[in-house]
Formats: sequence, structure tokens, C-alpha cells
Amino acid sequence: MMKNKKNQLDHFLASVEKRAFQMTRLATGDADEALDIVQDSMLYLAKKYPQHNEAEWRPLFYRILQNKIKDWYRKKKTISRWRVWLGMGNNNDDERDPLDTIADPKGITPENATEAGTLRAMIYNALAGLPLRQQQAFLLRAWEEFDTRETAAIMNCSEGSVKTHYSRAISHLKKSLEGLWS
Repeated sequence: MMKNKKNQLDHFLASVEKRAFQMTRLATGDADEALDIVQDSMLYLAKKYPQHNEAEWRPLFYRILQNKIKDWYRKKKTISRWRVWLGMGNNNDDERDPLDTIADPKGITPENATEAGTLRAMIYNALAGLPLRQQQAFLLRAWEEFDTRETAAIMNCSEGSVKTHYSRAISHLKKSLEGLWS
């Protein structure tokens, strides 16, 4: 029985891994930090909630993930203050994502890939430009397909706040991506 629950948890974590990573990378702008946050979230779920019903894992995991992202922002803000106070610069290296260098097994032409890459980059930048709460609301509602009530529970806010953040995110994204489909 316990082995079956472990297999279910492993399967669940494998099913959310990539999307959680993309969501976190959007929020942090850093693939390494995103990977750490996702792994910490997965470990926390596996350690604290393995006995919960499988249907409860998804909202629990995303709530843990959103809290870890908020913690990362707090930590980053504190470290930034210390760096400024100590006279250190902010050293951000823009590294390419290693997954971007893998050949496409579908055989998409370089022209299509460039066009799709440009479009993907524009959408990614528009999402990354959203304030964190709007980004969370949009990704949880539109990408993860949680309803308003579930999103509110994950974000630890009211349903009205979710609706407001989501609406503002949609409005911002429409303005940012206005010329793409016209």
C-alpha cells in the first residue's frame, strides 16, 4: 500500500515538473533558481503531505510553489539591500537555457524555429513583465486551469483578488502583445 502511494506521488511530481519549472523560471528569471525552488517545493510536498489524497496534491503543490517563489523574492530583496549597502554591484549573467540548444526532433525549419522562438520570447517577456501576483493569477488560471476558488486558496487571497489580478494580467498582456495577431 505504501509503495503504491509513493508511486502515485512520483507520477504526480513528474507530471507537474516541467510546467512548474517554466512557471518558476518566469517568476524568477533564472533557470538555476527556478530549478532549486521547484525541487524544494517537491521535497516539501513529499515530506509533509504524502498521506493526503492524490486529488489534494495539485493545489497543495502549487500553493507550496507560490510560497517558495514569494520567499525567494523576499530573500533576493534582502540580499540586494545588503549588496547596495556594502557597495557591491548586482552581477547577473545572462546564460542561454541548455534546453534551447537541443535539436528539434520534429524537423522544424530554421525559419519556423526562429519565428516561433521570437514569438515565444515576446510572450515570455510579456508574462515576465507582469507583477508577481498578476503573473501567479494568470498562470494558475490560464495555464494550470485552476478555478477562481482553487487559485484563491493557492495564492492565499480572496476570490475577488484573484479576479482582479487575472483581469489586470489579461489587460496588460493584450496591450503588450497587441500587434502579434493583427
